[in-house]
Amino acid sequence: MAIIVGYGGIFERGAYKAESIAFAVGKAVTPQWHQIFLKAIGANWLVCLAVFMAISSREIGSKILAIWWPITTFVALGMDHVIANMFLIPMGIWNGAPITVGYYIWKSMIPAFLGNTLGAALFVGTAYWYLYLTSSDNIPVEFNLDGVNTAIDEMGGPMDRRLSKCASCHGTMNGDSQGKVLNGTERLDLPDSSGRMKSAIGRELKAYSTEKSNGEVMRV
Repeated sequence: MAIIVGYGGIFERGAYKAESIAFAVGKAVTPQWHQIFLKAIGANWLVCLAVFMAISSREIGSKILAIWWPITTFVALGMDHVIANMFLIPMGIWNGAPITVGYYIWKSMIPAFLGNTLGAALFVGTAYWYLYLTSSDNIPVEFNLDGVNTAIDEMGGPMDRRLSKCASCHGTMNGDSQGKVLNGTERLDLPDSSGRMKSAIGRELKAYSTEKSNGEVMRV
């Protein structure tokens, strides 16, 4: 912000300067502390949902669309994201907004950071961990790799679980997870991270994988 916008003088004249000041005041001065905190929960909930959806997508176009809508929604609703505000509010301060650095840290950075952390950790991280990674045992999931090798070859693939390249033998994936080949299809074992607690999806996947223990291929 300082180098490109500040010293570059992009918003230092006329309506641009006035709007940058008004925007900073509207973000850090007008709302109350708890309002910034609550809006920040929604902001990072949507941001991390965008990341989760992009990781779940394979094609580049799908990843772009997955990211676009949640990010557009949080910006259009005027929610507070601590990183985005690190550009927008200092820009207004640079152009003369009546906001001190200390006030900005207390009134914007702290509530936005706390709300962002809660929104991401609880409503995305915890929610999807509970739905997909809580079961009593490892959940075997087979991937049919016909025609999707390029997608699987991406750095880490979905959820950073690399599949073995061996098409006729057993291979090792990510630590202790074992990759098994059944009828030319490689299998990925999802980890157990829950102890006794498991979601309905986890129980259903476990039951389904048990039914398929006779060697049939489960496609997902």
